[in-house]
Amino acid sequence: MALEITDANFEELVLKSDKPVLVDFWAEWCGPCRMVGPVVEEIAKEYDGKAVVGKVNVDNNPQISMQFGIRNIPALLYFKDGQVVDKQVGAVPKSILADKLNKQLA
Repeated sequence: MALEITDANFEELVLKSDKPVLVDFWAEWCGPCRMVGPVVEEIAKEYDGKAVVGKVNVDNNPQISMQFGIRNIPALLYFKDGQVVDKQVGAVPKSILADKLNKQLA
């Protein structure tokens, strides 16, 4: 299951992770976010132990959202060694999200 990432635990779970991290920025009221949500959960299960997969509710965690300039959601950021290495904005097929994560595992 995807981790719930907050302003409080972001540094620990994302920036200090020794594995690649996929972070889904979403909101309850966002239609495309509801389409991407189940896909992110599937990826979380499939990459368990290989990568960290989490979700940030932008309404509850404005600090992280502002820090990374999130203006449109869903926005999926890929982190490696504490740095943003890739991103995807909008609802896209699972294969695209998985391909981007696989590149970080290579």
